[in-house]
Amino acid sequence: MQHLNPVEIPDKDLPLRDDIRLLGRILGDTVRMQEGEAVFAIVERIRQSSVRFHREEDETARHELEATLNGLSRGQTNQIIRAFSYFSHLANIAEDQHHIRRTRAHALAASAPREGSIAYTLARAHEAGISRAQLQAFFDDALISPVLTAHPTEVRRKSTIDREMEVAQLLAERDRIQLTPDEVAASDEALRRVVLTLWQTSILRRTKLAVVDEVANGLSYYDYTFLRELPRFYAGLEDQLSAIDPASKAAELPSFLRIGSWIGGDRDGNPFVTAEVLQRALRMQSRQALNFYLDELHRLGGEFSLDTRLVTVSAELQGLIERSPDRSPRRQDEPYRRAISGIYARLAATAWALDQFEASRHAVGDAPPYASAAELRADLDILHRSLAANGSATLARGRLRSLRRAAEVFAFHLAAIDLRQNSNVHERTVDELFEMTCPGTGYRGLAEDARIALLLGELKTARPLASPFVTYSAETAAELTILRIAAEAQRHYGKAAVPNYVISKADGVSDILEVALLLREAGLLRPREGDLAMNIVPLFETIEDLRNCGSVLDSLLALPEYQRLLDSRGRVQEVMLGYSDSNKDGGFLTSGWELYKAEIALIDAFRRHDVRLRLFHGRGGSVGRGGGPSYQAILAQPGGAVQAGIRITEQGEVIASKYSHPEVGRRNLEILAAATLDAMLLQPDRAAPRDEYLAAMEELSAHAYRSYRNLVYETEGFERYFWESTVIGEIANLNIGSRPASRTNSRRIKDLRAIPWVFGWAQCRLMLPGWYGFGSAVKAWLAAHPQDGMAVLQAMYREWPFFQTLLSNMDMVLAKSDIAIASRYAELVEEAALRDAVFRRLRGEWQDSIAALLAVMGQEVLLERNPLLARSIRNRFPYLDPLNHVQIELLKRHRAGDTDERLVQGIHLTINGIAAGLRNSG
Repeated sequence: MQHLNPVEIPDKDLPLRDDIRLLGRILGDTVRMQEGEAVFAIVERIRQSSVRFHREEDETARHELEATLNGLSRGQTNQIIRAFSYFSHLANIAEDQHHIRRTRAHALAASAPREGSIAYTLARAHEAGISRAQLQAFFDDALISPVLTAHPTEVRRKSTIDREMEVAQLLAERDRIQLTPDEVAASDEALRRVVLTLWQTSILRRTKLAVVDEVANGLSYYDYTFLRELPRFYAGLEDQLSAIDPASKAAELPSFLRIGSWIGGDRDGNPFVTAEVLQRALRMQSRQALNFYLDELHRLGGEFSLDTRLVTVSAELQGLIERSPDRSPRRQDEPYRRAISGIYARLAATAWALDQFEASRHAVGDAPPYASAAELRADLDILHRSLAANGSATLARGRLRSLRRAAEVFAFHLAAIDLRQNSNVHERTVDELFEMTCPGTGYRGLAEDARIALLLGELKTARPLASPFVTYSAETAAELTILRIAAEAQRHYGKAAVPNYVISKADGVSDILEVALLLREAGLLRPREGDLAMNIVPLFETIEDLRNCGSVLDSLLALPEYQRLLDSRGRVQEVMLGYSDSNKDGGFLTSGWELYKAEIALIDAFRRHDVRLRLFHGRGGSVGRGGGPSYQAILAQPGGAVQAGIRITEQGEVIASKYSHPEVGRRNLEILAAATLDAMLLQPDRAAPRDEYLAAMEELSAHAYRSYRNLVYETEGFERYFWESTVIGEIANLNIGSRPASRTNSRRIKDLRAIPWVFGWAQCRLMLPGWYGFGSAVKAWLAAHPQDGMAVLQAMYREWPFFQTLLSNMDMVLAKSDIAIASRYAELVEEAALRDAVFRRLRGEWQDSIAALLAVMGQEVLLERNPLLARSIRNRFPYLDPLNHVQIELLKRHRAGDTDERLVQGIHLTINGIAAGLRNSG
């Protein structure tokens, strides 16, 4: 079934076609040179058969594929896999470069800013009469934070990503510079070198990632993008505000957009995240920030050769010079260089004092370390003010401006690390603390009201429960130790280093109060002063928990004791909503609807208690885990949901796609800021959807929920079908993350983590978590409302951003699915009756969902309104589909008992290649 429109290539996309052809030709030449003409011929034959099978489910093509694949030797198989993997990778690079090309072309040609840009949102705010004071209030109060996590769906090695970035840079140079014939030849040769290096680099990791490896991988994005592009974002925003309101030229914005991280602090289900690991993560982050500042100061000193015989300096700069250890006669007339030498010396001393990190370039002399990043920023501000006051303001707008902003945004800790742990662990820890202090308390056996009363009573005293003279269980000792390390980190690097504690599987008030008690044990909550040093963030994940979260927070905020703690946090309470587990629990449609209703319930509860809400969205890369375009997702929330800013997790391969390229990274940060500004200022109290729409959505959700639960949790043998028709068992052995795939040793879907659940369905190209139940829901709705049912759904799509975003995401995921390929995975299920029964339901629901989606959206084909993604799929999938076919054949052999190491490696290579080709698979 062909469900994508085969459109012709418009002129504006010809450069993309040319880039793909260039990179394909270079890779083809590399394969010929390294592996021989015969291997390349097989690659082409498989690709052509795969294209025919994809378009027509042609049985002849199926037999040709099977015959070709069965005839491959083990060595040939892995070379074929690598060839198709790299074809897909290189097509991705060309596509990303073309997106940058089109964005720049639009910026050069357009008379008005592009929707989704910060300039567009600022222009709309100006037209709406939003004052500069209102804008300033937004920037003063909001926190916008993409939070990097180590969830294991990024399958590429850093070595591979670095080489791919070299390819992207070479394409960018060809695009922006008019090259001579000799330069074109040199560029071609450079591309060939990089592609050859890629070919000769192992795609797979030989060992499983440790948590510190994940920390190091996460830090690479600061080099790629954040350290330089965040300051550029702020500079551009300030300049745009100045252009709109010249009176604001002197105003510098607070740093409302910051990067967060879970890497090194997320202990939920990961026994390898320990207190020692948290310490190492903090130190690695700090070293990254300090090393960047030291390098930038060195470069700044090289630039600021200003001479006192030609310029005047301020008195405070003169004081900075006098405190500098730089007494070199060669620089006696270069005041800025002497001042910068002094700053460098203090920063080098700071690096050693904080992290035992020695600067690569020795300071000119001894100097005292900075007590805080604010002191560093104060010294840099002295340079800025002196330049501005003495005719050199233009110089202050270059590297110094970026460094000043970086010192404020990243300070000495680089990024805020969240702590996260499961509420069950807190319950056991608190229970043990009470039992050791007062045997017979029986905390775990108490009802919720009794727990709350006991915890509130304990929180009135500063006396700790834990004693250094008592030996606790390993789990309790570990929990207490990591909190002590967090307290030490706040003293060492500043309170922003570890500011949040996320509670997984929160479902009651006692879950929040248990963490408050544990924070008190570490000195992070001081009851007498009413001072809370960390935000306590409950995470609601299941369908039931989402339905109850409003009442839980209503009860929590009604407690005077907790209200007093919130006073020390600016009367802002953060709540995290989990997209992944709610989807696995109730399906795509119901998960999205219950999340929407949960936000409404939270808005109402917070309004009653005069507390500001900040939502933290636990979104994954795939639609099945809440992924999709961030701009539309933020604006699709209920009116009033964006109050004190927003935090959003960035996970797996999405981190690389968004932030490995600096220009793309800055654009994604801008989109996040623009959407939040739009939601908070331009539509803070957007009118609620019509009651008719809410009722329709409730009915659709109920139908979809029944359909999904019936298949996944009530169909006899479905768990076996899932394990046999996907690569879930093989994923567990792929070295892509430190976290175990399941919470227990059980094969039950209930116990499986959401990531491998979604990842497995993506690999077999069914994408079930992103659409299943929609077709049944629409069918049932139309049967109940035969007269106007479709008209109501179409009106909902036209008028309701939430419903638009829901269907747009489903449109995307269905376009990436392939029922023909999924049918071949179904053949892996041993029991014929189970295989036929389940796949018949899957195929029928897939067809019904596409038909319903197209009817509601008024489209002839999938992605009719998203030509960019349609083009992307058209370019990539001819290279992606063969990997699925090879994977199926390898799985058959492996499960038949073939344990050859090269076969296992081949399966892992296909998992890697398919995940990279899909781009948001988990």
